[in-house]
Amino acid sequence: MRRVKRCVRVVAAVAVLAGGVVSAQGGAATPAVAARARPVQALAWEACPADGRDVAAARQVRTPGTECATLRVPLDHRDPSGRAITLAVNRIKATKPRDGHHLGTLLVNPGGPGASGRSLAEHVARTLPPRITERYDVVGFDPRGVGLSRPAMRCVDPEVYYAPPRPDAVPRGADDEQVLLGRAAEYAERCGSLWAWLLPHMTTEAVARDLDVLRAALGEERISYLGYSYGTYIGAVYATLFPDRVNRLVLDSSVDPGGVWYQTNLAQNLAFDRRHRDFLAWTARNNRVYRLGSDARQTTFAWYAMRARLRERPAGGVVGPSELDDMFTVGGYTDRVWPELAGAWSSYVRRGDARGLLAAYERHGRQDAEDENGYAVYLSVQCTDAAWPRDWNAWRADMARQHRRAPFMTWPNAWYNAPCAFWPAQAGTPVAIKGSPALPPILMLQSRGDAATPYAGALEMRERFPTARMVVDQGGNHGVSMAGNTCVDRHLAAYLADGTVPARGATCAPVPAPRPAARMAGGGAKGHDRLTEPRRG
Repeated sequence: MRRVKRCVRVVAAVAVLAGGVVSAQGGAATPAVAARARPVQALAWEACPADGRDVAAARQVRTPGTECATLRVPLDHRDPSGRAITLAVNRIKATKPRDGHHLGTLLVNPGGPGASGRSLAEHVARTLPPRITERYDVVGFDPRGVGLSRPAMRCVDPEVYYAPPRPDAVPRGADDEQVLLGRAAEYAERCGSLWAWLLPHMTTEAVARDLDVLRAALGEERISYLGYSYGTYIGAVYATLFPDRVNRLVLDSSVDPGGVWYQTNLAQNLAFDRRHRDFLAWTARNNRVYRLGSDARQTTFAWYAMRARLRERPAGGVVGPSELDDMFTVGGYTDRVWPELAGAWSSYVRRGDARGLLAAYERHGRQDAEDENGYAVYLSVQCTDAAWPRDWNAWRADMARQHRRAPFMTWPNAWYNAPCAFWPAQAGTPVAIKGSPALPPILMLQSRGDAATPYAGALEMRERFPTARMVVDQGGNHGVSMAGNTCVDRHLAAYLADGTVPARGATCAPVPAPRPAARMAGGGAKGHDRLTEPRRG
């Protein structure tokens, strides 16, 4: 999924042979891998780091009782006794584990690829009802290459590579395109130079197998799992490889398992454009506050006029069109930022005041070392999971066609993923996602207007898992559970408590659309809700 700074802070064919799954990791079937596995490691739980090394946790209120550990996993699961890497893990234990109703471990992942799961574990433990948290240990982990796991990937210096204003992501000619292609090729080359030994093993299948090593280290025969966005794909791969080791499985905002990954990004382009148009229409409905146009046609003109002006004269010398794209892409993930974005836009256009745009850039757009870590892992997984076109002419033809229909996201998303055209590691074959009679009922949660993981892809995921039931939030935000929709959260709690699944065709009304700013100020809109959720991809 396209990964911008705030979007993750809100949230394939293989053959089945003889009871095992032939994998992209080299033909070893699941039972054979298990037979050669190293002895199970016992986790040594201790107090979590309190210094600046734990950047993700520092952004959250530390949940009392959180403890941390590290887990060694094979770099290459075909060679369990070979080189190992380390995963960072945290746990918030069940509050009443001895009442005879302990339900084991709930593992959580926020997506990405490239997002840390440790802060999400604390958020989940604080947010789920007590009747759930008293029965589950909630466990988060940093997938291979992420956060406090070692090694933690970075490919470039973020202060240099992302220095604003970056080149406009929408090329106006061959010269512009060559500049952008050069940046993409440079990024891929730097990753290959630094991480040639690691890149072939940065796959979702490897992460799913890491998850099973973690399950064994936790002493669990079966685990429960809650994944958001790309985290649903990890869960689906795990359920395909290890169906008899799943207790409960929740997929919130599901990836299309049939489009990994080039096609899913093309689908995102169209879905984000629709969601951006929703934002422009909302701005028009609140024209008395923002004064940017009384209908969607006028606000669309105003937004693209602002973007064109920023190409020639970046706001504050910082916010050019590419920075603007990143900031407003966040609005495709959650409408809670719409008042902030509309206020910053209005202040700039109506009064020439750039402070709101600059503040939004600092909050949603500036790339720091943590973001560079996430981007390096994102590309390493997506470029290695499955083949991407190596002929840039194929990309150009697809983007030119889509840009005419969906100008908001098409070219920015293309350049975000363009290093895959030059990726130095050979792409593998993704796991063929498939249900099994051994799987329990599965709960899927999905918003109908989701831009990052479009609804059609969730339907495809449900089709792959006959035991799945889906609750559809009729809104458009990404990551619908524990985000304010009490109807969705009731379904989640009932399922985690005793496996209750909803009736077929279950729906929930969306959380009401955000209210516009009460008044305008120099720094943008006041009174918008401040986002406090952890990363969700």
